[in-house]
Amino acid sequence: MKTGLEDKYILKNNKKLYFGYTTGSCAAASAKAGALMLFTGIPQERIDLMTPKGILLHLEIVEIRIEKDEVICAVRKNGGDDPDATHGILIYTRVKKNAYDEIRIDGGIGVGRVTKKGLEQEIGSAAINKVPRKMIRENVKKVCEDFDYNGGLDIEVFVPEGEAVAKKTFNPMLGIIGGISVLGTSGIVMPMSEAALIDSIRVEMRVKKESNDSDYLIVTPGNYGTYFSIDNLNLPDDFMLKCSNYVGETVDIALELGIRGILFVSHIGKFIKLSGGIMNTHSAFADSRMELMAANALRAGADVETAARILECINTEDAVSVLDESGLLEPAVKIILDKIRFYLDKRSCGRLETAVILFSNEYGKLGCTENVEGLLEKIKEKNGWLENCTVSELGQETRNCSP
Repeated sequence: MKTGLEDKYILKNNKKLYFGYTTGSCAAASAKAGALMLFTGIPQERIDLMTPKGILLHLEIVEIRIEKDEVICAVRKNGGDDPDATHGILIYTRVKKNAYDEIRIDGGIGVGRVTKKGLEQEIGSAAINKVPRKMIRENVKKVCEDFDYNGGLDIEVFVPEGEAVAKKTFNPMLGIIGGISVLGTSGIVMPMSEAALIDSIRVEMRVKKESNDSDYLIVTPGNYGTYFSIDNLNLPDDFMLKCSNYVGETVDIALELGIRGILFVSHIGKFIKLSGGIMNTHSAFADSRMELMAANALRAGADVETAARILECINTEDAVSVLDESGLLEPAVKIILDKIRFYLDKRSCGRLETAVILFSNEYGKLGCTENVEGLLEKIKEKNGWLENCTVSELGQETRNCSP
């Protein structure tokens, strides 16, 4: 069955990546079909749904159960070529009349509940975002008008597989418990959308800011930085946020949300790129790791032979070893940190206090910007923790710290 997305794709690395449709579109289509069947008693095997993006979908309706007072049916989620944890699961709705003369929308089994501030819905509400709610309400209301029905309807969205699938998503970290979120601002899934990844950073940062009532954060690119922060620096993970490769966008979002300070904790392999002003650290966007390591080694006093050895290194761990053998690790790291801090300040126009801790897997903590201790004190004062963090040691030489 054609869905309306057969000719909708993007080209990435000379490969066609096809669009999909959101859980919000699934819920809206299922609710629309359920309302039609409630009034007619006739099974609807396909439903048309206009998405906010302006793409008309033709979606198959499955698992139809028509009873006297309610209808249950489902739409199977299709994420297209996007790596989506919800791809293939069934999004159900239960539609029945109510005595309140209004359309009421709620979540059932497998749809998460909001437990923290900072999300679109209030604490205790079903994690059905505002655009899907609007899509459901508008489509069901149109069906009611077509059948001259002025009463109310209860729409329950439920996902039997939702609780298991949610464990593969950001929901537990965001404070959405018990299932997936019903999402989508356009109704359409764009394959491998960077905008979606960046928006997830925005959502998580907002949640951490409001739930913890804090305008200071600890940010790491990924798991390495998180594990290092917990194991070596005794930093709690409640205030940590992963920015992936999107360092520049993370700074932008922090300014947007009123964050006052960020402590970045990163492996040198990621943040060496920032010393050259590269704010997206993905290898497909830019590399230059060895070139930047060599350039900063030269600034620290390395000779040409040492710089050439660094340029031949396979990774930054090898380059760190070369610097260590040459007796230049400490001064080179200081220069690298100064450059990183310069470009972070440039990105934020000096409106965000930033500090950086760099580490390597072999050598442990390599160094930190001179303001780390001060920023950590502010974080401690604001959030009332870090009693176990040896703040004074963070401002000292760190070569002797074990990984």
